[in-house]
Amino acid sequence: MGTALVYHEDMTAARLLWDDPECEIECPERLTTALERLQQRGLEQRCLRLAAREASEAELGLVHSPEYVALLQGTQALGTGELQTLSGQYDAVYFHPSTFHCARLAAGAALQLVDAVLAGAVRNGLALVRPPGHHSQRAAANGFCVFNNVAIAAKHAQRQHGLHRILIVDWDVHHGQGIQYIFEDDPSVLYFSWHRYEHGRFWPYLRESDADAVGQGPGLGFTVNLPWNQVGMGNADYVAAFLHVLLPVAFEFNPELVLVSAGFDSAIGDPEGGYHLESLSQSVCMMVQALLGDPAPPLSGPMVPHASALESIQSVRVAQAPHWMSLQQQGVAPVLSPSPRSPEGRPSPLLLPGGPEFKAAATQDVAALSSLLDQLRLNPTPPVRTAVALTAPDAALALPSDVLCEERSAPQEETQAWARPHEALAQDRALTALGKVLYLLDRILDGQVSSGIAVTPASAAAATLDVAIRCGLSHGAQRLLCLAVGQLDRPPDLTDDGRNLWLNIGGKEAAALSMFHVSVPLPGTTGGFLSCVLALVLPLAYSFQPDLVLVALGPAHGLRDPQAALLAALLRGPAGGRVLVLVDEESTPQLAVVLARVLHGEAAPSLGPFSMASPEEVQALMQLRGQLEPRWKMLQVASEAGGPGSG
Repeated sequence: MGTALVYHEDMTAARLLWDDPECEIECPERLTTALERLQQRGLEQRCLRLAAREASEAELGLVHSPEYVALLQGTQALGTGELQTLSGQYDAVYFHPSTFHCARLAAGAALQLVDAVLAGAVRNGLALVRPPGHHSQRAAANGFCVFNNVAIAAKHAQRQHGLHRILIVDWDVHHGQGIQYIFEDDPSVLYFSWHRYEHGRFWPYLRESDADAVGQGPGLGFTVNLPWNQVGMGNADYVAAFLHVLLPVAFEFNPELVLVSAGFDSAIGDPEGGYHLESLSQSVCMMVQALLGDPAPPLSGPMVPHASALESIQSVRVAQAPHWMSLQQQGVAPVLSPSPRSPEGRPSPLLLPGGPEFKAAATQDVAALSSLLDQLRLNPTPPVRTAVALTAPDAALALPSDVLCEERSAPQEETQAWARPHEALAQDRALTALGKVLYLLDRILDGQVSSGIAVTPASAAAATLDVAIRCGLSHGAQRLLCLAVGQLDRPPDLTDDGRNLWLNIGGKEAAALSMFHVSVPLPGTTGGFLSCVLALVLPLAYSFQPDLVLVALGPAHGLRDPQAALLAALLRGPAGGRVLVLVDEESTPQLAVVLARVLHGEAAPSLGPFSMASPEEVQALMQLRGQLEPRWKMLQVASEAGGPGSG
């Protein structure tokens, strides 16, 4: 099971045949440049390459009217003047004699990818297509979009594969109103979009792009719009949107398939519209790397959401709380003192190539993109993605073939020196396990291994963790996050110097003994566990910005295997994939294997049906967030205070 790449060179045939500054940015080079960059980076070669097919008229008819399909079919015989006249009847659209063929290939590529994933031929994939689709409606082209590729793919998955829960995530800077219109009364499709809105002053200038548009009839709550009302949203804002809106609702919805309508016009380096070729191609490469399971680079910049972003996120949570238990249990407060709405104000103009605003924005964004690419070159992907040190050799048989089973250890003298203060590490078995932990830790810190798993004796779990923390901090980690699960106490002489953050899940009570020493009981419900992870653990982790994460599953840790796997998978993000998991050998035999698979990039097993958090779990989480929010700003959106800048 790998990653598919669906493409067809015929999709480059359509191009603008007349002068139109607004439309000329949708050009064939958007595909060819992205494909060339995938090839240069060796990413295409790692994918299963599939040639796109044309969608049939019946498949197009899952979404579009017969009259509209016939109209598009007729464009194949039109001259340039007729094509220009027809194009002028739509908003930001151009037609070419090859448009119908290209658009059928784009829709067919999405169908082919869905079939490959649902048949189990691949785990995931990318359909690299043009024209795009998310603005297209039942009987109208719009915003360069001809057929609604993602909507057709979702309908196909419902009809041909019998799916009942499909999540569509639309991360283009423009609202995908076409998808929303198609599914707004359908509770089997959850549509999420974040987009630049500016209180209705940004294209497509629609009232129904706002947060209070939540669907209709049986589809109430299954349209989730997150409108950005100011420009300049950064990493912290988008992570906050994931943690406090998309992921809680998505886990509760429990989709059978996730479709992403991936626009890159909000990416660094792109002044407007997703058509800056260098930014676009780099974004495509990073997305394919993520699909392949490669660790994402750590996020740069301060992790402090903008006040406007907090207001937008809380507006969504208020609008959606009646429909989702996961938002109700986080104590959603009304939005206080919202910024003034000015829909009658002057619309934000499109930045057209060649104009002074475009050139100024492009200069700034290209400089920012160059800086980011320099950072990525200085931090290349480690040659080994995942390494494991197991005590039961038979367990290695269930690992992915390219997971490294590590038998080497740190030098004996070094291991003994680290072990000397701990009586629990005097036994040979504990000392041997410690040597493997230290070796893995050094390989992670020197960039040879991305993530690792080591099995340790239960009697030496606390001592091994203590050594791992101290060794990590002395061998190059500037900020180390330790997530201890189960009966593990913080080392008594570990100081609050800002370099380590200790978070214990499984403590007797919720407590913040300091801003760097946090404890919370293990929730007993699915909803409580997810709230703990999404509204506490991950906001703390992203705020702290560690360059190493240690996860210790100690004696009686109490996590089910899917919970432990999800925790490890999500903690790959804050530290750029640098995660070392220490597993108590008394855990289930398959736990180390499940952890290795998710650290290697596979999806975590399902948590099962969603259950509401208990009142005690909600209260404990609210108490901790209130104490910690002044220091860790990524917690702000989930606070109970309400109002811009605080939740």
